[in-house]
Amino acid sequence: MTAIRYTKDHEWVRLDGGIATVGITQHAQEALGDVVFVELPEAGRTVEEGEACAVVESVKAASDVYSPLSGKVVEANQAIVDEPGLVNQACDGDGWFFKLELADAAAFDALLDAAAYQALLETL
Repeated sequence: MTAIRYTKDHEWVRLDGGIATVGITQHAQEALGDVVFVELPEAGRTVEEGEACAVVESVKAASDVYSPLSGKVVEANQAIVDEPGLVNQACDGDGWFFKLELADAAAFDALLDAAAYQALLETL
């Protein structure tokens, strides 16, 4: 079963078999506008929870993407480097950023569930 959680920094995390796929939420991509450039962490890099490890630039702004969990990057999505607009077209699908092998899979449960993330959005 695939589970999805969210961060207060507007990243989503999909956990599937111990590998976490990370992307930005619909809210984040809408706030950014048209994405024109993406920089991703290299496979093999170890990242800590909360560490800025990717950059997304749009016609409006540049923004860091933070690792929602600690672990080792096992894959970066080259498709969004080649075609940054995929982030706008499918931020919760083909527009994912990177995949992590988690240092502590239990930390996933501490992230926001869909209802908690929706409640956060309502306060913005």
